[in-house]
Amino acid sequence: MITAVPDIVRRRLTSLDTRLDPYSWLVTGVIVTIAAILRLSGITYPQKLIFDEIYYPTDAWDMLQHGVEWDEKTNGPGYVVHPPLGKWLIALGEKAVGNSSLGWRLPAAIAGTLMILILIRVAYRLFHSIVLAGLAGLLMTLDGFQLVLSRTSLLDIFLGLFVLATFAAMVLDRDHYRRGLLRALETGTNRVIVPWWLFVAGVLFGLACAVKWSALFFLPVFAVLIIVWRVKARRSAGVRVTILGDLGWGLTSFALAAVFYLATWTGWLVTGTGFYRHWRADNGMSEPPVLGALLNLWHYHSEAYRFHSGLTKPHRYQSWPWQWLLLGRPVPFDFATPGGCGAPKCAQEILLLGTPILWWSFLPALGALVWLGIAHRDWRAYAIFASAMAGLLPWFYYAVRDGRTMFSFYVLPALPFLILAVVYVLGAVIARFRSTGIAVAAVYVVAVALCFAYFYPIFVDAVIPYDSWWARMWLGTRWV
Repeated sequence: MITAVPDIVRRRLTSLDTRLDPYSWLVTGVIVTIAAILRLSGITYPQKLIFDEIYYPTDAWDMLQHGVEWDEKTNGPGYVVHPPLGKWLIALGEKAVGNSSLGWRLPAAIAGTLMILILIRVAYRLFHSIVLAGLAGLLMTLDGFQLVLSRTSLLDIFLGLFVLATFAAMVLDRDHYRRGLLRALETGTNRVIVPWWLFVAGVLFGLACAVKWSALFFLPVFAVLIIVWRVKARRSAGVRVTILGDLGWGLTSFALAAVFYLATWTGWLVTGTGFYRHWRADNGMSEPPVLGALLNLWHYHSEAYRFHSGLTKPHRYQSWPWQWLLLGRPVPFDFATPGGCGAPKCAQEILLLGTPILWWSFLPALGALVWLGIAHRDWRAYAIFASAMAGLLPWFYYAVRDGRTMFSFYVLPALPFLILAVVYVLGAVIARFRSTGIAVAAVYVVAVALCFAYFYPIFVDAVIPYDSWWARMWLGTRWV
Protein backbone atom coordinates (compact mmCIF):
# COMPACT_ATOMS: atom_id res chain seq x y z
CA MET A 1 0.00 0.00 0.00
CA ILE A 2 1.31 3.43 -0.97
CA THR A 3 1.29 5.94 1.88
CA ALA A 4 1.03 9.69 1.30
CA VAL A 5 4.35 11.36 2.11
CA PRO A 6 4.38 15.12 2.84
CA ASP A 7 5.87 17.11 -0.02
CA ILE A 8 8.54 18.67 2.19
CA VAL A 9 9.73 15.23 3.29
CA ARG A 10 9.67 13.95 -0.29
CA ARG A 11 11.76 16.89 -1.48
CA ARG A 12 14.32 16.36 1.26
CA LEU A 13 14.72 12.67 0.49
CA THR A 14 14.51 12.73 -3.30
CA SER A 15 17.91 12.33 -4.99
CA LEU A 16 19.10 13.07 -8.50
CA ASP A 17 18.56 10.39 -11.14
CA THR A 18 21.48 10.95 -13.50
CA ARG A 19 20.31 8.24 -15.87
CA LEU A 20 17.61 10.57 -17.19
CA ASP A 21 19.97 13.27 -18.42
CA PRO A 22 21.99 12.26 -21.49
CA TYR A 23 23.30 15.82 -21.87
CA SER A 24 25.32 15.48 -18.68
CA TRP A 25 26.95 12.38 -20.13
CA LEU A 26 27.62 14.21 -23.40
CA VAL A 27 29.43 16.96 -21.50
CA THR A 28 31.27 14.31 -19.50
CA GLY A 29 32.37 12.51 -22.66
CA VAL A 30 33.63 15.67 -24.38
CA ILE A 31 35.68 16.86 -21.40
CA VAL A 32 37.09 13.41 -20.63
CA THR A 33 38.12 13.03 -24.28
CA ILE A 34 39.99 16.36 -24.14
CA ALA A 35 41.60 15.31 -20.86
CA ALA A 36 42.69 11.96 -22.30
CA ILE A 37 44.26 13.60 -25.36
CA LEU A 38 46.23 16.03 -23.20
CA ARG A 39 47.43 13.25 -20.90
CA LEU A 40 48.35 10.76 -23.61
CA SER A 41 49.83 13.03 -26.25
CA GLY A 42 53.61 12.70 -26.18
CA ILE A 43 53.50 10.66 -22.97
CA THR A 44 56.47 8.53 -24.03
CA TYR A 45 58.80 11.53 -23.92
CA PRO A 46 61.29 11.77 -22.34
CA GLN A 47 62.15 8.15 -22.92
CA LYS A 48 63.96 7.80 -19.63
CA LEU A 49 63.17 7.54 -15.93
CA ILE A 50 62.58 10.97 -14.40
CA PHE A 51 62.52 11.99 -10.73
CA ASP A 52 60.98 9.18 -8.59
CA GLU A 53 60.38 7.04 -11.65
CA ILE A 54 63.77 5.58 -10.80
CA TYR A 55 61.93 3.67 -8.06
CA TYR A 56 58.37 2.71 -8.98
CA PRO A 57 58.56 1.44 -12.59
CA THR A 58 61.69 -0.51 -11.65
CA ASP A 59 59.92 -2.05 -8.66
CA ALA A 60 56.89 -2.80 -10.83
CA TRP A 61 58.99 -4.65 -13.40
CA ASP A 62 60.72 -6.64 -10.66
CA MET A 63 57.33 -7.56 -9.21
CA LEU A 64 56.33 -9.04 -12.56
CA GLN A 65 59.45 -11.22 -12.44
CA HIS A 66 59.58 -12.14 -8.75
CA GLY A 67 56.18 -11.33 -7.26
CA VAL A 68 57.82 -8.81 -4.89
CA GLU A 69 60.16 -5.83 -5.10
CA TRP A 70 63.71 -6.99 -5.83
CA ASP A 71 67.21 -5.63 -5.25
CA GLU A 72 69.28 -6.41 -8.32
CA LYS A 73 72.52 -5.55 -6.53
CA THR A 74 72.05 -8.22 -3.86
CA ASN A 75 69.85 -10.51 -5.98
CA GLY A 76 67.43 -10.58 -3.08
CA PRO A 77 64.21 -8.94 -1.92
CA GLY A 78 64.14 -5.16 -1.90
CA TYR A 79 63.06 -3.10 1.09
CA VAL A 80 60.38 -0.56 0.14
CA VAL A 81 58.19 1.60 2.35
CA HIS A 82 54.96 1.91 0.35
CA PRO A 83 52.28 -0.77 -0.12
CA PRO A 84 52.32 -2.62 -3.44
CA LEU A 85 49.10 -1.68 -5.26
CA GLY A 86 50.40 1.40 -7.06
CA LYS A 87 53.35 -0.57 -8.35
CA TRP A 88 51.12 -3.43 -9.44
CA LEU A 89 49.05 -0.94 -11.46
CA ILE A 90 52.23 0.34 -13.11
CA ALA A 91 53.18 -3.29 -13.74
CA LEU A 92 49.93 -3.80 -15.66
CA GLY A 93 51.07 -1.18 -18.15
CA GLU A 94 54.51 -2.74 -18.41
CA LYS A 95 52.95 -6.16 -18.90
CA ALA A 96 50.67 -4.84 -21.63
CA VAL A 97 53.08 -2.77 -23.73
CA GLY A 98 56.52 -3.54 -22.31
CA ASN A 99 59.08 -2.09 -19.95
CA SER A 100 59.17 1.30 -21.67
CA SER A 101 58.15 4.88 -21.00
CA LEU A 102 54.73 4.11 -22.47
CA GLY A 103 54.36 0.97 -20.38
CA TRP A 104 55.13 2.58 -17.05
CA ARG A 105 53.27 5.89 -17.70
CA LEU A 106 50.12 4.60 -19.39
CA PRO A 107 48.46 3.49 -16.09
CA ALA A 108 49.05 6.95 -14.60
CA ALA A 109 47.44 8.60 -17.64
CA ILE A 110 44.42 6.33 -17.34
CA ALA A 111 44.14 7.03 -13.62
CA GLY A 112 44.39 10.78 -14.16
CA THR A 113 41.70 10.68 -16.84
CA LEU A 114 39.42 8.56 -14.65
CA MET A 115 39.81 11.13 -11.86
CA ILE A 116 38.35 13.76 -14.17
CA LEU A 117 35.46 11.52 -15.20
CA ILE A 118 34.60 10.75 -11.56
CA LEU A 119 34.93 14.40 -10.53
CA ILE A 120 32.43 15.47 -13.20
CA ARG A 121 29.89 12.89 -12.05
CA VAL A 122 30.40 13.75 -8.37
CA ALA A 123 29.97 17.46 -9.13
CA TYR A 124 26.79 16.72 -11.08
CA ARG A 125 25.33 14.84 -8.11
CA LEU A 126 26.37 17.54 -5.67
CA PHE A 127 25.24 20.59 -7.65
CA HIS A 128 22.53 19.16 -9.96
CA SER A 129 24.00 21.36 -12.70
CA ILE A 130 25.53 20.24 -15.98
CA VAL A 131 27.35 23.57 -16.23
CA LEU A 132 28.97 23.30 -12.79
CA ALA A 133 29.79 19.62 -13.32
CA GLY A 134 31.47 20.40 -16.62
CA LEU A 135 33.28 23.30 -15.00
CA ALA A 136 34.74 21.00 -12.32
CA GLY A 137 36.02 18.57 -14.93
CA LEU A 138 37.37 21.34 -17.12
CA LEU A 139 39.30 22.95 -14.26
CA MET A 140 41.00 19.67 -13.42
CA THR A 141 41.68 19.04 -17.10
CA LEU A 142 43.44 22.41 -17.27
CA ASP A 143 45.47 21.95 -14.10
CA GLY A 144 49.17 21.49 -14.75
CA PHE A 145 49.72 19.73 -11.41
CA GLN A 146 47.26 16.96 -12.18
CA LEU A 147 48.44 16.84 -15.80
CA VAL A 148 52.09 16.27 -14.87
CA LEU A 149 51.25 13.56 -12.32
CA SER A 150 49.01 11.91 -14.94
CA ARG A 151 51.99 11.72 -17.30
CA THR A 152 54.56 10.50 -14.76
CA SER A 153 54.85 7.10 -13.13
CA LEU A 154 54.52 8.07 -9.47
CA LEU A 155 52.09 6.64 -6.93
CA ASP A 156 50.15 9.76 -6.00
CA ILE A 157 47.84 9.81 -9.02
CA PHE A 158 46.55 6.34 -8.04
CA LEU A 159 46.08 7.49 -4.46
CA GLY A 160 44.10 10.51 -5.64
CA LEU A 161 41.95 8.31 -7.89
CA PHE A 162 40.96 5.89 -5.13
CA VAL A 163 40.33 8.61 -2.54
CA LEU A 164 38.05 10.49 -4.95
CA ALA A 165 36.34 7.24 -5.98
CA THR A 166 35.71 6.48 -2.29
CA PHE A 167 34.06 9.87 -1.85
CA ALA A 168 31.98 9.28 -4.98
CA ALA A 169 30.75 5.95 -3.61
CA MET A 170 29.88 7.69 -0.33
CA VAL A 171 27.76 10.28 -2.17
CA LEU A 172 26.01 7.47 -4.05
CA ASP A 173 25.44 5.70 -0.74
CA ARG A 174 23.90 8.89 0.69
CA ASP A 175 21.44 9.07 -2.20
CA HIS A 176 20.71 5.33 -2.02
CA TYR A 177 20.01 5.56 1.70
CA ARG A 178 17.62 8.49 1.30
CA ARG A 179 15.80 6.77 -1.55
CA GLY A 180 15.41 3.70 0.65
CA LEU A 181 13.93 5.76 3.46
CA LEU A 182 11.50 7.39 1.02
CA ARG A 183 10.35 4.00 -0.28
CA ALA A 184 9.89 2.79 3.29
CA LEU A 185 7.68 5.79 4.06
CA GLU A 186 5.70 5.29 0.86
CA THR A 187 5.06 1.61 1.53
CA GLY A 188 4.67 1.95 5.29
CA THR A 189 7.19 -0.82 5.88
CA ASN A 190 10.35 -1.05 7.94
CA ARG A 191 12.45 -2.27 5.06
CA VAL A 192 16.16 -3.08 5.38
CA ILE A 193 18.35 -0.75 3.33
CA VAL A 194 21.41 -2.71 2.26
CA PRO A 195 24.16 -0.11 1.72
CA TRP A 196 25.79 -1.57 -1.37
CA TRP A 197 27.59 1.68 -2.18
CA LEU A 198 28.95 1.86 1.36
CA PHE A 199 30.55 -1.53 0.75
CA VAL A 200 32.00 -0.25 -2.51
CA ALA A 201 33.38 2.74 -0.62
CA GLY A 202 35.05 0.35 1.83
CA VAL A 203 36.69 -1.60 -0.99
CA LEU A 204 37.91 1.57 -2.69
CA PHE A 205 39.25 2.99 0.54
CA GLY A 206 41.17 -0.21 1.18
CA LEU A 207 42.70 0.13 -2.27
CA ALA A 208 43.61 3.75 -1.55
CA CYS A 209 45.47 2.64 1.58
CA ALA A 210 47.16 -0.05 -0.51
CA VAL A 211 48.76 2.71 -2.62
CA LYS A 212 49.87 4.98 0.22
CA TRP A 213 49.04 4.99 3.92
CA SER A 214 48.31 8.70 3.83
CA ALA A 215 44.83 7.68 2.63
CA LEU A 216 44.16 7.00 6.31
CA PHE A 217 44.01 10.77 6.87
CA PHE A 218 40.60 10.70 5.20
CA LEU A 219 39.18 7.89 7.35
CA PRO A 220 37.84 9.92 10.31
CA VAL A 221 36.39 12.61 8.04
CA PHE A 222 34.71 10.12 5.73
CA ALA A 223 33.35 8.13 8.68
CA VAL A 224 31.86 11.23 10.30
CA LEU A 225 30.32 12.33 7.00
CA ILE A 226 28.61 8.97 6.55
CA ILE A 227 27.21 9.07 10.10
CA VAL A 228 26.02 12.68 9.82
CA TRP A 229 24.36 12.03 6.46
CA ARG A 230 22.46 9.07 7.92
CA VAL A 231 21.36 10.97 10.99
CA LYS A 232 20.12 13.90 8.89
CA ALA A 233 18.33 11.54 6.49
CA ARG A 234 16.50 9.92 9.39
CA ARG A 235 15.51 13.30 10.78
CA SER A 236 14.23 14.37 7.37
CA ALA A 237 12.15 11.19 7.22
CA GLY A 238 10.85 11.69 10.74
CA VAL A 239 12.41 8.42 11.83
CA ARG A 240 13.89 7.95 15.30
CA VAL A 241 17.53 9.01 15.13
CA THR A 242 19.87 6.12 15.94
CA ILE A 243 22.99 4.85 14.29
CA LEU A 244 23.23 1.56 16.17
CA GLY A 245 21.51 -0.29 13.35
CA ASP A 246 24.05 1.06 10.89
CA LEU A 247 27.13 0.12 12.89
CA GLY A 248 27.09 -3.42 11.55
CA TRP A 249 27.06 -2.13 7.98
CA GLY A 250 29.89 0.24 8.82
CA LEU A 251 31.98 -2.53 10.34
CA THR A 252 31.34 -4.65 7.24
CA SER A 253 32.59 -1.84 5.04
CA PHE A 254 35.66 -1.44 7.24
CA ALA A 255 36.29 -5.19 7.09
CA LEU A 256 36.09 -5.09 3.29
CA ALA A 257 38.69 -2.31 3.28
CA ALA A 258 41.00 -4.45 5.40
CA VAL A 259 40.48 -7.56 3.25
CA PHE A 260 41.16 -5.77 -0.03
CA TYR A 261 44.15 -3.99 1.45
CA LEU A 262 45.58 -7.32 2.58
CA ALA A 263 44.83 -8.88 -0.82
CA THR A 264 47.20 -6.42 -2.50
CA TRP A 265 50.02 -8.02 -0.50
CA THR A 266 49.35 -11.44 -2.08
CA GLY A 267 52.69 -11.49 -3.90
CA TRP A 268 54.55 -10.89 -0.65
CA LEU A 269 52.47 -13.47 1.22
CA VAL A 270 52.61 -16.36 -1.26
CA THR A 271 56.11 -16.14 -2.73
CA GLY A 272 57.96 -16.44 0.56
CA THR A 273 60.80 -14.28 -0.77
CA GLY A 274 59.68 -10.79 0.20
CA PHE A 275 61.64 -8.58 2.58
CA TYR A 276 60.86 -9.55 6.22
CA ARG A 277 58.68 -12.40 4.88
CA HIS A 278 60.28 -14.82 7.38
CA TRP A 279 61.47 -12.27 9.92
CA ARG A 280 60.24 -14.29 12.90
CA ALA A 281 61.94 -17.52 11.78
CA ASP A 282 65.12 -15.62 10.94
CA ASN A 283 65.18 -14.29 14.50
CA GLY A 284 64.53 -17.58 16.28
CA MET A 285 60.81 -17.14 16.87
CA SER A 286 57.96 -19.45 16.02
CA GLU A 287 56.25 -18.84 12.70
CA PRO A 288 52.95 -20.75 12.59
CA PRO A 289 51.09 -20.97 9.26
CA VAL A 290 49.02 -17.90 8.32
CA LEU A 291 49.43 -16.20 11.69
CA GLY A 292 53.20 -16.14 11.32
CA ALA A 293 52.93 -14.50 7.91
CA LEU A 294 50.55 -11.87 9.29
CA LEU A 295 52.86 -11.16 12.23
CA ASN A 296 55.78 -10.77 9.83
CA LEU A 297 53.68 -8.40 7.73
CA TRP A 298 52.88 -6.38 10.85
CA HIS A 299 56.60 -6.11 11.59
CA TYR A 300 57.17 -4.92 8.03
CA HIS A 301 54.53 -2.23 8.54
CA SER A 302 56.01 -1.11 11.85
CA GLU A 303 59.45 -0.75 10.30
CA ALA A 304 58.10 1.15 7.31
CA TYR A 305 56.20 3.49 9.65
CA ARG A 306 59.40 4.03 11.62
CA PHE A 307 61.15 4.98 8.36
CA HIS A 308 58.46 7.50 7.39
CA SER A 309 58.42 9.01 10.88
CA GLY A 310 62.16 9.55 10.84
CA LEU A 311 62.44 10.84 7.28
CA THR A 312 63.86 14.33 7.85
CA LYS A 313 66.77 14.35 5.42
CA PRO A 314 66.81 17.69 3.55
CA HIS A 315 65.99 17.64 -0.15
CA ARG A 316 66.46 20.45 -2.63
CA TYR A 317 62.87 20.25 -3.84
CA GLN A 318 61.10 19.60 -0.55
CA SER A 319 58.42 22.01 0.60
CA TRP A 320 56.14 22.62 3.56
CA PRO A 321 52.34 22.26 3.57
CA TRP A 322 51.80 26.00 4.04
CA GLN A 323 53.62 26.53 0.73
CA TRP A 324 51.62 24.08 -1.35
CA LEU A 325 48.51 26.08 -2.24
CA LEU A 326 50.68 29.14 -2.80
CA LEU A 327 52.92 27.18 -5.20
CA GLY A 328 55.89 28.12 -3.03
CA ARG A 329 58.13 25.23 -4.13
CA PRO A 330 57.13 23.17 -7.19
CA VAL A 331 59.13 20.08 -8.09
CA PRO A 332 61.24 19.96 -11.28
CA PHE A 333 60.85 16.43 -12.63
CA ASP A 334 63.21 16.93 -15.55
CA PHE A 335 65.37 19.77 -16.89
CA ALA A 336 67.82 20.13 -19.76
CA THR A 337 69.32 22.83 -21.97
CA PRO A 338 69.31 21.30 -25.46
CA GLY A 339 69.48 23.11 -28.77
CA GLY A 340 67.00 23.29 -31.58
CA CYS A 341 64.68 26.08 -30.43
CA GLY A 342 66.03 28.75 -32.73
CA ALA A 343 67.55 30.78 -29.88
CA PRO A 344 71.12 31.03 -28.54
CA LYS A 345 70.07 29.08 -25.45
CA CYS A 346 67.17 26.70 -24.95
CA ALA A 347 65.44 25.11 -21.98
CA GLN A 348 63.36 21.99 -21.56
CA GLU A 349 61.51 21.14 -18.36
CA ILE A 350 58.78 19.12 -16.72
CA LEU A 351 57.75 21.18 -13.70
CA LEU A 352 55.18 19.89 -11.21
CA LEU A 353 53.34 23.18 -10.95
CA GLY A 354 49.64 23.82 -10.52
CA THR A 355 48.07 26.23 -13.00
CA PRO A 356 48.73 29.42 -11.00
CA ILE A 357 45.43 31.27 -11.48
CA LEU A 358 43.54 28.13 -10.45
CA TRP A 359 45.72 27.31 -7.45
CA TRP A 360 45.89 30.86 -6.16
CA SER A 361 42.10 30.87 -6.04
CA PHE A 362 41.94 27.86 -3.69
CA LEU A 363 42.45 29.74 -0.41
CA PRO A 364 39.87 32.46 -1.18
CA ALA A 365 37.46 29.73 -2.32
CA LEU A 366 37.92 27.80 0.93
CA GLY A 367 37.23 30.94 2.93
CA ALA A 368 34.10 31.69 0.92
CA LEU A 369 33.05 28.04 1.18
CA VAL A 370 33.10 28.20 4.98
CA TRP A 371 31.07 31.41 5.00
CA LEU A 372 28.51 30.12 2.50
CA GLY A 373 28.27 26.76 4.26
CA ILE A 374 27.47 28.44 7.58
CA ALA A 375 25.08 30.94 6.02
CA HIS A 376 23.15 28.32 4.04
CA ARG A 377 23.67 25.33 6.34
CA ASP A 378 24.61 23.38 3.24
CA TRP A 379 25.84 19.81 3.67
CA ARG A 380 27.76 20.03 0.40
CA ALA A 381 29.91 22.87 1.68
CA TYR A 382 30.99 21.09 4.86
CA ALA A 383 31.55 17.80 3.00
CA ILE A 384 33.85 19.50 0.47
CA PHE A 385 35.67 21.57 3.09
CA ALA A 386 36.18 18.66 5.51
CA SER A 387 37.51 16.42 2.75
CA ALA A 388 39.92 19.10 1.56
CA MET A 389 41.17 19.59 5.12
CA ALA A 390 41.67 15.82 5.48
CA GLY A 391 44.15 15.99 2.64
CA LEU A 392 45.94 19.07 4.00
CA LEU A 393 45.93 19.48 7.78
CA PRO A 394 47.65 16.20 8.80
CA TRP A 395 50.72 17.29 6.86
CA PHE A 396 50.86 20.49 8.92
CA TYR A 397 50.94 18.33 12.04
CA TYR A 398 53.83 16.20 10.81
CA ALA A 399 55.71 19.24 9.53
CA VAL A 400 55.50 20.98 12.91
CA ARG A 401 55.98 17.86 15.05
CA ASP A 402 59.03 16.31 13.44
CA GLY A 403 59.96 18.35 10.36
CA ARG A 404 59.34 15.42 8.05
CA THR A 405 60.64 15.70 4.49
CA MET A 406 57.66 16.51 2.25
CA PHE A 407 56.92 17.36 -1.36
CA SER A 408 54.11 19.27 -3.00
CA PHE A 409 52.70 16.19 -4.75
CA TYR A 410 51.46 14.95 -1.37
CA VAL A 411 48.53 17.36 -1.80
CA LEU A 412 47.15 15.56 -4.86
CA PRO A 413 44.34 13.67 -3.00
CA ALA A 414 42.98 17.01 -1.75
CA LEU A 415 42.95 18.55 -5.24
CA PRO A 416 39.46 17.36 -6.34
CA PHE A 417 37.92 18.88 -3.22
CA LEU A 418 39.80 22.15 -3.70
CA ILE A 419 38.41 22.33 -7.24
CA LEU A 420 34.92 21.52 -5.94
CA ALA A 421 35.32 24.43 -3.49
CA VAL A 422 36.04 26.79 -6.40
CA VAL A 423 33.07 25.43 -8.36
CA TYR A 424 30.77 25.74 -5.34
CA VAL A 425 31.69 29.42 -4.93
CA LEU A 426 31.28 30.10 -8.65
CA GLY A 427 27.89 28.44 -8.50
CA ALA A 428 26.91 30.70 -5.60
CA VAL A 429 28.09 33.76 -7.56
CA ILE A 430 26.05 32.69 -10.59
CA ALA A 431 22.96 32.03 -8.47
CA ARG A 432 23.23 35.40 -6.72
CA PHE A 433 24.15 37.70 -9.58
CA ARG A 434 22.73 35.84 -12.59
CA SER A 435 24.11 37.36 -15.81
CA THR A 436 26.93 39.16 -14.03
CA GLY A 437 27.80 35.96 -12.18
CA ILE A 438 27.89 33.99 -15.43
CA ALA A 439 30.22 36.61 -16.91
CA VAL A 440 32.51 36.43 -13.86
CA ALA A 441 32.64 32.63 -14.05
CA ALA A 442 33.32 32.75 -17.81
CA VAL A 443 36.16 35.25 -17.39
CA TYR A 444 37.66 33.10 -14.62
CA VAL A 445 37.56 29.92 -16.73
CA VAL A 446 39.08 31.69 -19.74
CA ALA A 447 41.84 33.08 -17.51
CA VAL A 448 42.61 29.59 -16.19
CA ALA A 449 42.64 28.18 -19.73
CA LEU A 450 45.01 30.90 -20.98
CA CYS A 451 47.25 30.43 -17.96
CA PHE A 452 47.35 26.68 -18.59
CA ALA A 453 48.22 27.23 -22.26
CA TYR A 454 51.00 29.64 -21.29
CA PHE A 455 52.62 27.16 -18.88
CA TYR A 456 51.89 24.07 -21.01
CA PRO A 457 55.44 23.90 -22.50
CA ILE A 458 56.97 23.40 -19.04
CA PHE A 459 54.39 20.76 -18.17
CA VAL A 460 55.32 18.51 -21.10
CA ASP A 461 59.08 18.96 -21.58
CA ALA A 462 58.82 21.15 -24.69
CA VAL A 463 62.00 22.79 -25.97
CA ILE A 464 61.61 26.59 -25.77
CA PRO A 465 63.98 29.57 -25.72
CA TYR A 466 65.66 30.03 -22.36
CA ASP A 467 64.25 33.54 -22.05
CA SER A 468 60.74 32.18 -22.57
CA TRP A 469 61.35 29.53 -19.95
CA TRP A 470 62.65 32.07 -17.45
CA ALA A 471 59.65 34.35 -18.10
CA ARG A 472 57.46 31.53 -16.79
CA MET A 473 59.33 31.40 -13.48
CA TRP A 474 56.91 33.85 -11.89
CA LEU A 475 58.31 33.40 -8.39
CA GLY A 476 61.92 33.48 -9.53
CA THR A 477 64.34 31.02 -7.97
CA ARG A 478 61.56 29.49 -5.85
CA TRP A 479 60.44 27.75 -9.03
CA VAL A 480 63.91 26.76 -10.22
